[in-house]
Amino acid sequence: MRRVAVTGMGVLSPLGRSTAEVYARARAGRSGVRRIDAPFAGRLLSPIAATVEDFDASDDFDPPRLRMLDRVSQFAALAARQAVGAAGACLEACERERAGVFVGTGMGGSISNDEGYQTLYGQGSERIKPYTVLLGMHNAPAAWISLEHGLLGPSLSYSTACSSSAVAIGEAWLRIACGSLDLAIAGGAEAPLSFGSLKAWEALRTVASVDPDDPAASCKPFARERSGMVLGEGAAMLVLEPWDRALARGATVCGEVLGYGLSTDVGHITRPSVEGQAAAMRAALRSAAIGPADIDMINAHGTATPANDVAETAAIKAVFGDRATRIPISATKALHGHLLGAAGALECVLSLLALQHGTALPTMHLRTPDPACDLDYVPNAARDGVAARTMLSNSFAFGGTNAVLVLGAADAT
Repeated sequence: MRRVAVTGMGVLSPLGRSTAEVYARARAGRSGVRRIDAPFAGRLLSPIAATVEDFDASDDFDPPRLRMLDRVSQFAALAARQAVGAAGACLEACERERAGVFVGTGMGGSISNDEGYQTLYGQGSERIKPYTVLLGMHNAPAAWISLEHGLLGPSLSYSTACSSSAVAIGEAWLRIACGSLDLAIAGGAEAPLSFGSLKAWEALRTVASVDPDDPAASCKPFARERSGMVLGEGAAMLVLEPWDRALARGATVCGEVLGYGLSTDVGHITRPSVEGQAAAMRAALRSAAIGPADIDMINAHGTATPANDVAETAAIKAVFGDRATRIPISATKALHGHLLGAAGALECVLSLLALQHGTALPTMHLRTPDPACDLDYVPNAARDGVAARTMLSNSFAFGGTNAVLVLGAADAT
């Protein structure tokens, strides 16, 4: 198995549109959660979300192309452009047949599908957009990235709910590590903030209530008063390539993917399982050929739902034993919301940035911890000067697909 370097990262998120901006806001604890100002906001029980502010895709795509791009594909394409640009000349001297795209999305072109249903059923019209199928299909983001960069290898889409992009990155890592590919663009994209989608999530009773004092603080992972998750939108993409190739071409290495673990909960389609989450973490450690003692930090799935946070705490204890209390654990969804299928990719980027800077990112809005969540969640302020070389990034999902990435610092040997 070859070592796999991350040589480029791109992001559009509620925390910003560059890795520098996203890291700075996460470290400072500045939330991207805000009240929704859409016309339908008055019909929502919790009119909050984590949005990409002041985004105008017409600045980046010409009109003919834009007509075929749902917001999710716009996010994906722009994050991929950033990642490829940051990776330097990664496509030069690369056989395009040995370069692929791996993208996770939970809901695909949700906004375009919602608009089509509104036209068809709400307005009673027979005329919907001619590109509705292309706009809404789940594989559109990956397809557009492949087309834009001329990559002739696999173009694969993964939809495993909230673990989708962690799966995409893990599967891309496998292809690079085993030698079947020499380059991959991997990550996730999500644009789920349509009216129909938001009402559907409300119906599941998993959405946080609005904090009466500060709507930006509505997502409270591991806190006693947590009430649920806040939906977010955006995309994050990585460029992966063999470590030796990256060094040979003089690339700046952002970090390393060391391993990847999967497990499946089979008890309930929405209820998290301690055993399943622990199994995914153990599988990831085995994949990376390291043990629990080798992990320096953890990025928690940390959705702020009552069930997940308790289960994840117990799963971390099951894997790390007595050492669990001494590992800094960050839950960044408090700031950027839950990007569903793109969450794992955004949190992978934040984890790599945390390793680069030697910082444990804060779990914000954690004023009163839940007694059942008694680990070191780095409450309310970043912790600098952390000697961390390895990190787990957890992604768990409705449907039971648990995915965990093991990440290494750029200077790891």
